Amino acid sequence: MRWDVFFGSFPTLLSALPVTLELAVISITLGFLLAVLLAAARLSGLRALAALAYAYVYVIRGTPLLAQVFFVYYGLGQLDAMRNSILWPVFREAYACALIALSLNTAAYGSEIIRGGLLSVPRGQIEAAKAFGLSPTQRFRHVVFPQALRAMLPAYGNELILMLKGTSLASTITIIELTGQARILASETYAPIEVFLAAGAIYLGLNVVLSFGVRLLEGRVQRSGGFAMEG
Repeated sequence: MRWDVFFGSFPTLLSALPVTLELAVISITLGFLLAVLLAAARLSGLRALAALAYAYVYVIRGTPLLAQVFFVYYGLGQLDAMRNSILWPVFREAYACALIALSLNTAAYGSEIIRGGLLSVPRGQIEAAKAFGLSPTQRFRHVVFPQALRAMLPAYGNELILMLKGTSLASTITIIELTGQARILASETYAPIEVFLAAGAIYLGLNVVLSFGVRLLEGRVQRSGGFAMEG
């Protein structure tokens, strides 16, 4: 074990950390917005809309993220219709393709988490809110959303961690994020074990911080008695 290489790798690897965090934050944000729309479509009661949303979620969850990254970056770029469209300036950029693939992936998983959280709210709670004269907006704000949030947070926290690790696949399409920088450094030092151990330590540290933040949020939500009807 070359400890000098291990410890000396951190400054170089950390220089690529902003790209990793940027990919994670943007894709998670875009994915969440799309997940809300997909969950709404699944729960809309409109069969055609629900079927389309279900098909999308089924395909994305049933295929590897790496294959999705390759499909967006390499596959769509082979289509003449794409190359001749106004979208080509976006899809010819590896960074944009990585964001699209990551966002579409987390949206599928996130939509199921959101849908499950909303369905977990007991029907009796909603009926009781109606009996108290609460409007649909008030019912959602004071009854449905708080209870759904408590059910969603643990699973969504896991999804955030998975997506943070999933950004490493962006290195397969030439993006120099944390894993991409590690591959370059390993080829330069001929010490892949030491370099990738250092990269793994950084990912582990990020996930520990993220997990801690999610747990703090969970605790705060659980203590917020005003969210539920009994408050």
